[in-house]
Amino acid sequence: MKASSEKQAGRQQQSKRGAGSAGEPDISLRVHSILKAADQAGMLGEKSHRIGGRISPTLVETAKKQTGIETDSELIEFALATIALDDHFGRALREVEGTVSPDLKLGF
Repeated sequence: MKASSEKQAGRQQQSKRGAGSAGEPDISLRVHSILKAADQAGMLGEKSHRIGGRISPTLVETAKKQTGIETDSELIEFALATIALDDHFGRALREVEGTVSPDLKLGF
């Protein structure tokens, strides 16, 4: 439990540092919230898997500036967590499009 608390504190501190570089507190909050949700879902446990690939340096630097994330590892973790936690809201919304009667009184 202590290691998890220390890891969480490290993420919070890093996200706070990141907030200054991104200049947008809501972006830092988004990064923190996604990483916290991934951690609570058990997705951020042991870090034994390596991932590698060739990525455009412009893409990486722009993503770091947009998120305030400073390290490649945390940027990859954030990107993967964002995908893994996707609730598919847009797809669900499109699936119900046109299913509500236009005659329904919504009160506004």
